[in-house]
Amino acid sequence: MFRPSRQMKFSFLESPGDSVAPAETVLEVCSRLMGQDKKFTDICVDLLRELELDELADRVSVEWNTRMRSCAGRAFWPTGLIQVNPRLPQISDTEVKQTVLHELAHLIAYERHPNRSIKSHGREWQRACADVGIPGEKATHELSLPTRTLRRKWRYDCPRCAKSFERVRRFKGEVACYDCCLKATGGRYDDTFRLNEIRLAP
Repeated sequence: MFRPSRQMKFSFLESPGDSVAPAETVLEVCSRLMGQDKKFTDICVDLLRELELDELADRVSVEWNTRMRSCAGRAFWPTGLIQVNPRLPQISDTEVKQTVLHELAHLIAYERHPNRSIKSHGREWQRACADVGIPGEKATHELSLPTRTLRRKWRYDCPRCAKSFERVRRFKGEVACYDCCLKATGGRYDDTFRLNEIRLAP
């Protein structure tokens, strides 16, 4: 379920026929595209004014986010911020435009229905896609953006039931096996079932 101002991850299908740019670093891409974020912001403003969404038009802005990896773009409502992955231009300029419009459609859908719980890729979003010129837009992508796998560094074992699980980050404070606590104390913390912490080898 979408929450206002919560980061949302969206993606897009690759458009055939686009030329692929030579490999560049993210910083090189950002340097080459300096000023294009304003261009895309202006495009969004014009579209929103045509749709008579003047308040959103006053808030909307587009920026490159160098920390994005597998995510193509994000939309933040009600702030009106759209963030785009600077690696997209390495795939094609069309993907950048498609991403911006996809994210703009999310902002439009939630601006039109601020007091309703709507699906992020539901009818309201589909209608907004049609309004900004991308009818039939898909919710998933097949773009070759890098993914990140985090190594799990910690393992926690229950001394009673022997259940075990691994985590990327270490727990802060003492934790106990929930299943055992649920059976013995109705879910309240019981030190009898405190998990044993083990640092995994690198």
